[in-house]
Amino acid sequence: MNSKAILLVEDSRSDVELTVRALEKGRVTNELVVAEDGREALEYLFGTGKYTGRDVAQTPAFISS
Repeated sequence: MNSKAILLVEDSRSDVELTVRALEKGRVTNELVVAEDGREALEYLFGTGKYTGRDVAQTPAFISS
C-alpha cells in the first residue's frame, strides 16, 4: 500500500525547510508536495495546471498552510 502525500501550502522557503526537518525528525516518510499559494494547491487537488494528469482520486493525507 502506498502512503498518501502531505500537501503543504507555504510561500516561505525557510518554513518549508523547517517543516521538512520536523517531518524527517518525526520519521514521517509520506511524500511532501509543496504548493506556494492557494492557486497552486487547488491545481494539485483538481489535477490542473502543472499537475494535469495527476490522479485526483489520490487525495492528500494531510493539508497544512
